Amino acid sequence: MSARVNRETQFEPLSAGLYIVATPIGNLTDITMRAVDVLARCDGIACEDTRVTGKLLKHLGISKPLWRYNDHSEARDRARLVERMQSEAVVLVSDAGTPLVSDPGFRLVRDAREAGVVITSLPGACALITALTLSGLPNDRFLFAGFLPVKDKARRDMLADVADVAATLVFYETGPRLVKSLTAIDEIMPGREVSVARELTKMFEECRTALPAELSAHYTANSPKGEIVLLVAPPVEAIFDIGDADALLVDALNTMKASQAAAQVAKATGLDRKMLYARAMELRGQ
Repeated sequence: MSARVNRETQFEPLSAGLYIVATPIGNLTDITMRAVDVLARCDGIACEDTRVTGKLLKHLGISKPLWRYNDHSEARDRARLVERMQSEAVVLVSDAGTPLVSDPGFRLVRDAREAGVVITSLPGACALITALTLSGLPNDRFLFAGFLPVKDKARRDMLADVADVAATLVFYETGPRLVKSLTAIDEIMPGREVSVARELTKMFEECRTALPAELSAHYTANSPKGEIVLLVAPPVEAIFDIGDADALLVDALNTMKASQAAAQVAKATGLDRKMLYARAMELRGQ
């Protein structure tokens, strides 16, 4: 079902200011009714690529002035937009998803705030949140680190910097660099489960979770296309504590010897087998 604007409806103009609007990450129907309303009523739209945003507006049946704002925009470009915001309703969008998430929009928001502009942010599609919910990895705590560096040493250094963070790690990646990143993860964080989410919300959406070596072999044989979200599970000790292990041990001790129970729980959690055996003996004594 199309979310096209009813041209017969008379819209009241929006108040002057900056409106941050999330756009679809793939499926054009993944846009909120409020976002469509604001796009239809604004005075103009600042966007990364006028061609990409133009396609979305055409789908919605909306025609608005488009102003390019991206990584190459200069301070004077921001100044012009902030000046417009004093008397006009200016929308900020990215090519896909929520603006400011791994794109240059934060500078525009910062300058607008310093100028006293009223800022409104509309919730909507976001690739990293969609991937996190699909992955099955722990999501009570996560660290989003944007795009991994292109050069091998810089990539390894960045991964090493965040390897001990007690949270699921989330990165954006491209198809041509995916296997190199998976190889680096395998070297720096061996044994950590990894998810590759790609083509999110599109016809060929995929979320594949496995050890990095398995994923590397798969994507070496099947060259990946589309934009990718790469997720790495937290260190094992951040996922399983002794309370979790106790519950698994108690269950295993119903049918196994203490040594067998410890081995099974060690395999499931990655926790030290000797420590688990000692704990199993304590639990059996209780």
